[in-house]
Parts: sequence; C-alpha cells; structure tokens
Amino acid sequence: MIKFSLRCAEGHDFESWFQSGEAFEGLKTRGLVTCAVCNSKAVEKTLMAPAIANAAGKIGPKSTPSEDVAARIQRLRAEVEANSDYVGDRFASEARAMYLGDTPGRPIHGEAKPDEAKALIEDGVPVLPLPFIPSRKTN
Repeated sequence: MIKFSLRCAEGHDFESWFQSGEAFEGLKTRGLVTCAVCNSKAVEKTLMAPAIANAAGKIGPKSTPSEDVAARIQRLRAEVEANSDYVGDRFASEARAMYLGDTPGRPIHGEAKPDEAKALIEDGVPVLPLPFIPSRKTN
C-alpha cells in the first residue's frame, strides 16, 4: 500500500491510500479517483515529503488538519452514514457480491482488513477508503 498526496484542478489538497502506483493510475483512468472536497475527477499526484522518525523512532503528524477540512470530513461522514448501509466487517463480501451481480447493488460502507481491501482492488471492485472510521451502526 502507498499513500499519495493529491490535488484536484480546483486546488484542493488531500491524501489517499492505493495498492500501488499502477493501481492509482488504473483507478484514475476509470474515473474512480475523485477529489475528497469537490468530487472533481481531474486529480493529480503532488510532491510528498517522506515521513521521518524522530530520535525515539516515532513518526508524528505532519500537521494538524484545518478546521475547514475537519468540518468537511464531518459533513462527508454524515452524508455517507445517512445514505448508505453499514455492513460492518462484511464489507468485502458484500462489495464483491454486488460487483459480481449476486446481490442487488446499493450504497454500503463498512470495514475491511488490508488483505481483503487489496483483493477487492486487484479484482477491479470499485471501492475507496473513507477518511474516517465508520460508526458501528446500521441504517
């Protein structure tokens, strides 16, 4: 997994995790990489500073998120949780079943282990990480 710093054509900066650089390019080509702020599909990678450990071997946060970004993430969370079903740790199996047409498609959110998320991405299942931990409740 690799984390990229991204910027949309509107100048919004954000970060996201991808299986690899090739996975990013594949998702971008299919229009599945969008700005976390404005949903623009015109997204490019930007320069990243490497994370460097301090003398104690700990890596600290690069910066504190601005209130504007934190508020936008909260609004995104509210929208996701109001308009999709929380499926918990069944996320990978539910997403795969919908992708294969075994169950009707619907908006879902939940949790997946790293190897499950990697397998979904490798198989072309359109999934994206959320910039927050979902509430453990069903709609």
